[in-house]
Amino acid sequence: MYTSYFNLTRNPFDLTPDPVCFVPTGGHNEALAALYYGVRYHKGFVVATGEVGTGKTLLLRCLLRLFSESRDIAYAYVFNGRLSPVEFLQYTLADFGLTASGKSKYELLLDFGHFLQSQAKMKMTSVLIVDEAHLLSADILEEIRLLSNLETSDEKLLQIVLVGQPELDAKLDSFELRQLKQRIAIRTHLASLNFEETSTYIAWRIQIAGNDVRSERLFSEDAIERVYRYSRGLPRLINSLCDNALLTAFGKHISTVPPEIIDDVAKQLRIELADAPDRRANTSLTAALV
Repeated sequence: MYTSYFNLTRNPFDLTPDPVCFVPTGGHNEALAALYYGVRYHKGFVVATGEVGTGKTLLLRCLLRLFSESRDIAYAYVFNGRLSPVEFLQYTLADFGLTASGKSKYELLLDFGHFLQSQAKMKMTSVLIVDEAHLLSADILEEIRLLSNLETSDEKLLQIVLVGQPELDAKLDSFELRQLKQRIAIRTHLASLNFEETSTYIAWRIQIAGNDVRSERLFSEDAIERVYRYSRGLPRLINSLCDNALLTAFGKHISTVPPEIIDDVAKQLRIELADAPDRRANTSLTAALV
């Protein structure tokens, strides 16, 4: 609605996880590189966690786009963690293009093993990616661990990427899943953006949507600081605040968003103001490479 008014070609703060709108902050870049490295070098298990709104799903979409551009990677993408163990296997096989309906667990595992072996013979890398993995039951996580047993004398036949909220870390650290925990080669954690990253994020999203439109033309410096304090550096909240702020500015026929509009929008969205921003850099990624 407001795009033409601000000389934009698209909505810069759309909540849809479009890889075109990926902003390569230090933490997100490093996390994407760690996930891709884990798969490419057949590390077996890779885990990424982050709070709600830190950009995990967008990160996965970027990873999937990299996979799609490669001719030697086949993947299954599971985004529903509330499945039974058999349903999980059926979904995984079906997403790999295998017939799964009506088969027993024994048949599913046998077919999957044969598929992975044939993929390996063709020098193909097979990847299982699970989004919202914090919702997985202990039974399914154990099934995933058993799938990781499919290997040759040289390498793992299946690369596994688990992505979820911090509750996933708590599950993986539990005593009953200690065998799975020991197999994790890479663990990354996406933190929220610091103030400088938030400012860069806003500018980058506007540049993607407007080419020659600069962020300072649309948001005053005080407004950006307000966005950071309300959003606490969470990209999803940054998008919501900025999108609604531009819509409000359009309605008021003004060209630059002042901090007062951010206050009004935050009130409408029921978002509380945080303490004054700490301009020091956050530790956006914690990764353990084995």
